[in-house]
Amino acid sequence: MRILALDVGTKNVGVAISDPLGITAQSLPTIRRKGNTEQEIDNLADIAKDMAVKAIVVGYPRNMNGTEGPSCEMAKDYGELLGNKVNLPIVYWDERLTSKMAESAMLEADMSRKKRRKNVDSLAAILILQSYLDYLKNHQSQEVHYDR
Repeated sequence: MRILALDVGTKNVGVAISDPLGITAQSLPTIRRKGNTEQEIDNLADIAKDMAVKAIVVGYPRNMNGTEGPSCEMAKDYGELLGNKVNLPIVYWDERLTSKMAESAMLEADMSRKKRRKNVDSLAAILILQSYLDYLKNHQSQEVHYDR
């Protein structure tokens, strides 16, 4: 079953999709946020339909101490809008440090600042999704509870 993952930010939405077996995560084009959330949601709904997605994972950016801030509210609102549009389970997945991990990986790969800026959201979405897929793999005998 394919799973879609999102790293929702104020400027971009990083997007990743699992392979059909739900083992690995691959990036899809980043969505640039231009103030038309409805169009973004429609585009993501089309992707979900075209790729036969069974669930959507939305990165949930808790603060380092575990509390929820404005970014969590933004992710939750975005996930709810998308969930209402596609009528699929939405999973809010702790994404603390994924953007930092993505940035570090790209620095290690000696990517230019311009390329890092362009790819950080996609790589963060991949890290969110891969973390979730690994969780599912390690908890196969347990039922997964979706937020929706």
